Formats: sequence, C-alpha cells, structure tokens
Amino acid sequence: MSAISFNSLCVHDPEDPRSTRPHQLPIYATSSFDFESIDQGIDIFSGKAQGHVYGRYGNPTIDAVAGKIAQLETHGLDIEASAILCSSGMAAIAVLMTSLLRSGDKILTQGNLYGGTTELFTKTLAQLGIQTVMTDLQKLEQVEALVRADESIRMLYFETPANPTLACVDIEALAAIARRHGRHSAIDNTFCTPYLQQPLALGADFAIHSTTKYLNGHGNSIAGAIVGRDAALMRDKVAKTMKLLGANCNAWDAWLTNLGMKTLTLRMDRHCANALALAQFLQQQPAVAKVNYPGLESHPDHALARRQMRNFGGMLSFELTAGYDAAIACMNQLTFCSLAPTLGDVDTLILHPASSSHLNIPKELRLQNGITDGLVRVSVGIEDLSDLIADFQKGLAAAIAK
Repeated sequence: MSAISFNSLCVHDPEDPRSTRPHQLPIYATSSFDFESIDQGIDIFSGKAQGHVYGRYGNPTIDAVAGKIAQLETHGLDIEASAILCSSGMAAIAVLMTSLLRSGDKILTQGNLYGGTTELFTKTLAQLGIQTVMTDLQKLEQVEALVRADESIRMLYFETPANPTLACVDIEALAAIARRHGRHSAIDNTFCTPYLQQPLALGADFAIHSTTKYLNGHGNSIAGAIVGRDAALMRDKVAKTMKLLGANCNAWDAWLTNLGMKTLTLRMDRHCANALALAQFLQQQPAVAKVNYPGLESHPDHALARRQMRNFGGMLSFELTAGYDAAIACMNQLTFCSLAPTLGDVDTLILHPASSSHLNIPKELRLQNGITDGLVRVSVGIEDLSDLIADFQKGLAAAIAK
C-alpha cells in the first residue's frame, strides 16, 4: 500500500500477522466481511460460492460453534445434521416455527411445557394464525388419532423431561407418528444436552437447545441452537428465516458457549450424581409430598427415561405438602443455593414456577399438568452434596413451620 495519511492509517485495520493456527477459536468481532473482488461478492451473494458476508448472515466463530453442536447431536450415529445458532433458546423455537408453519397450521404439544414456550405458542404465534393443540403426549394412540384426523397439524413439539415436572414422553414413538403422516417433529433437548440424550438418533427431525443452560454451564451467555437432520431444509428455510428476523447469535456468546462445552461431560456427570442424591434425600423429608426426578424408581416415567437417556440429568422438582406459603418460606431460608430464573449453571439454582416461569399460564392449565403452587424447581449444581443438603434442611424446616 502506498503512503497514506496519518488519519487514514488510524482508520484502517492493520494487516493480519497470523502465521500459525490459534489454539483457541478466535472471536470474530466484525459486523461484515471484505471481498477480495467484486466478482467474489457476486458469487457469494448468488450462491455460487460459500463465504461470509455480514454478521447477521453468519460469522466464523458462530458457525464453528453451531457445527460443533451438530456434531455432538450426531456423535456415534450414521447421520449428519446441520445447526444454526440464534440469539436465545426462545429465538430458536420462534425461528423454527415461523420458518416451517403458516397461518392455519397447528402445533401439537403438551400442557407441561416451559411457561415461555407456552406463551410463545398461545399468544405470539396465535397472532400469526398458528394454533396450538395441547394433549397428553404419553397417550400415543390419542396422539396418532389427532394427527391422522387433522391435516393442519404440521408440527409435533415436545420437551422430555418436561420443565418443570420432569415428565417424560417417548421420543421414538412420537417421531415415528410424525414421520408416518408427513409432519415435522421437534424436541427441546436443553435439560439433557446431547451427552445424555440424542433425539435425532430416535427419529426426531429437530433438536432445540437453550445453550444458555447446560451447554454453556456458567451463566455468562445467552444463545440458542436449532439442529436439523435435513441440511437443505435448514439452509433454505430455517437459516433464511433466522437471517431475515435478525435472530442471529453473536460471536462473543458463541465463543463463551464453546468455552463452556469443553467441560460438558465432566459437569453433567456431577450434575446427575448430585441430583439423584438430593432427590433421594428429599423423598425422605416429611415436608415434601412428592419428588419429580426420572432417576428415582418411583418416578412414573423411570423406565422410559432409562431407555432413551444415558443418565437422568441435573433437574428435579419437589412439591411441598403445605403448598404456596411453605414453598415461599422454604426458598426464603436458602442461603447457599441461589434464587435465580435460569438453570444449568455450575451452582444450584432454585425457582418457584407458579410465581415466575409459569406466572402467566392459566392456573387451571398449570394444575392440570402438575405445576402446583407448592412446586419448587431445582437445577442441581456441582457443589459438594453436604452443603446442598445442609441448605435444604434449613429450608424444609421453615416449610414445616408454615
């Protein structure tokens, strides 16, 4: 480059001096990418060549992490998948639904979904003419009858284990019903991560993650992922919708997600061990009416969970006998655990669904699906179990006093 002014030198980036490959994935903090020639730009925009153009369309950091999540969801399987990262788990759900469904279409789902998902379906998507049908997805004959009778049901969407009741549904059977009738199936796999459960291996078309939770694991980023087994569909419909909605992830949150995934297996093993031990402890407490954890043999879906999960996860919920007041009293006495409206972090997090995540869900629907006023959700961390039990002993003593 010929000599330029001092001001111009300040404005322009220096030459990239990299001579060897970085050991860690770089953060590409750029909103756009330069073309080597206008011809290259034309080829990329027209689809004749691959390349990055604009941060909303893709970014090397984001694409690398999305690819890694797709590899995790298909690890050990004879299938390939494609993935995109969105700005949050809710954005991932919204992008998938709006990319595949149109006004007049219906989503068949369960009543015990995460409250935000229920609101998205019944309020926001309803405004677009996309209806939601709720049923008991454990009743497979009923599910098939509904799908067979109603051509407008285009999507089967489910969580397993469900948030916050930890009820499980049969992924393989539901995916098979959808496939037989030419419908899509999608599962929120946030609770399990691909380490514990691989929905695509069981026939699901899509797996969705709030990577904010266990994949990141440290509570320092927000992002979501959509993993799909049909690469063309992901490219031509799902990714295109994400770009046009502006629901893309950013390089910093993608990088933090990748950093967290480096310890995913170590963390999940400890989450699972602690959750089982805490569930067993809670089962023995007089203030507790019920413990929801699929790793307990008393859980009604234990056999199903054992069949489709490698371990039982770090999430549990329990119901206090004395209801709402007891739940509040219990939570107010906890000092070691954190009261926070999220899950999947390395430390233990407590939530009262009736007053937070499911506050805007009709009470009748909540109660019908086991989300009672006395239900407490626990995202069990990786701390020493003795510290967790000591804290819950204080909380449960306060609950009994109520």
